[in-house]
Amino acid sequence: FPRDAMISAHHCHCVDCQKSTGSGKATILFVPADQLLIKGEPKTYTVVGSAGSHVTRGFCGHCGSPVLSYVAEQPALKFIKAGSLDDSSWVEITSSYWETSAKGWSPVDSALPAFSGNPE
Repeated sequence: FPRDAMISAHHCHCVDCQKSTGSGKATILFVPADQLLIKGEPKTYTVVGSAGSHVTRGFCGHCGSPVLSYVAEQPALKFIKAGSLDDSSWVEITSSYWETSAKGWSPVDSALPAFSGNPE
């Protein structure tokens, strides 16, 4: 995707993101679905997420790294895992979601706006 197509970037501290990344949060980039081209076919699984939506998570079929996720109820958006980019130095995080689920060992950045769940 072109960098200027990115809508925003966030840390998500929901339990689902913690478990799917094996860490305290997922750092995700919001990208319009029509701006994203995935080479190859990621391995996927679908769960009911913390907010009750149907979340599909995509992983690299070769190394298992999380690459993207998307929500059935929001088909126009894809969520790219920032750590999957070859160069993520340009990414600026704008907020944190699910601050109430953040772990003490991976706290919410107090310099960022934070939401108790997914913002409306």
